[in-house]
Amino acid sequence: QVQVVESGGGLVQAGGSLRLSCTTSGLTFDRFTMGWFRQAPGKEREGVSGITKDGVNSYVADSVKGRFTISRDNFKNTLYLQMNSLKPEDTAIYYCAAGRSWYLPLKTAEFDYWGEGTQVTVSS
Repeated sequence: QVQVVESGGGLVQAGGSLRLSCTTSGLTFDRFTMGWFRQAPGKEREGVSGITKDGVNSYVADSVKGRFTISRDNFKNTLYLQMNSLKPEDTAIYYCAAGRSWYLPLKTAEFDYWGEGTQVTVSS
């Protein structure tokens, strides 16, 4: 059974930082493209950042470019999202997902396994 579990969310003031982590089990981590998505109330889920199986290539959405950094540790089966200079508009539930292909822009349909999400709230 595949499990995807996010952690690291919380409440932070604008300008602050958080690091999200995502661990997986039941799948061969280094065979999967990994991505971070977010969904704010009343909005569609959007792709924030993605990284290839080997970690060589990555993508970040324009809205977070220069502030968010994605990385992965294939030995620890863990994905990270370092979020700096957070803004109130970054408030959302953040989801980790695993997919079999690398396709840009990130699309939810390209990802097979999902976590339940972690809440990130940025106060002004």
